[in-house]
Amino acid sequence: MGGLLSKRKLLPPAKRKPLTTEAPWVQALLIAAALLYLGFILFIPLSVVFLKAFEKGIWIYLKSFTDPEALNAIRLTLFVTAVVIPLNVLFGLAAAWAIAKFDFKGKNLLTTLIDLPFSVSPIISGLIFVLLFGAHGWFGPWLREHDIKIIFAVPGIVLATLFVTFPFVARELIPLMQAQGSDEEEAGMTLGASGFQTFFHITLPNIRWGLLYGVILLSARAMGEFGAVSVVSGHIRGQTNTVPLHVEILYNEYNFIGAFAMSSLLALFGLVTLGIKSYVERRMRQ
Repeated sequence: MGGLLSKRKLLPPAKRKPLTTEAPWVQALLIAAALLYLGFILFIPLSVVFLKAFEKGIWIYLKSFTDPEALNAIRLTLFVTAVVIPLNVLFGLAAAWAIAKFDFKGKNLLTTLIDLPFSVSPIISGLIFVLLFGAHGWFGPWLREHDIKIIFAVPGIVLATLFVTFPFVARELIPLMQAQGSDEEEAGMTLGASGFQTFFHITLPNIRWGLLYGVILLSARAMGEFGAVSVVSGHIRGQTNTVPLHVEILYNEYNFIGAFAMSSLLALFGLVTLGIKSYVERRMRQ
């Protein structure tokens, strides 16, 4: 038996057809062009940020974060992000559930409005909030009478950040829920599950990686938002400056070490976000 097996010839594995028919030198040229473009647009600027931040040593770099205004900017950025994430997650889940699972009048309009922050400049969105809640805005006199301050205060920053980030979770979940269909939910309802039970035991486990992916994108945009926040913040030092606004102030004051140190903080968060994003993408493909 062993002899017979040893005499058998193993068939060669089937050769995979190449995905492209271009010559190898064309492929190498395209790859080199892509890497060169990424080098100039991404890698070189990112390297300059860290080189400038550590130019005078690690102790000067670390000292940049002990400044009271820098600490306040970091705390405010983290606070705004912590407020925005759960609110936009709730909105994204509700909007995706409604659009993917139900048919109703105005469905196309809702889908279009979700994409609105992608097509409107962040500065314009910040100006809209100033026209609504500013001292001379529509609700300005009423807010002043009740001693409520939104513009040039933390509530205005939260509102502006909410506006520019609310599409991310919904935009990740809508196509995912539409692709999955509603067969499992209908089966659960047929077996006597309530709406909440169906959502938490069937829908949510199926979309958890897409939801996490949307939260990652949301967090990155919330922490790095500049345009809309710049309009509504008033640039009050130590009170309404987030990390991106604090970087601008430091740079305008020729405090380049401090500016690049704070920029490196955002860059580090971006790199961490990129790593988590890659991991989530692999899990979603699996």
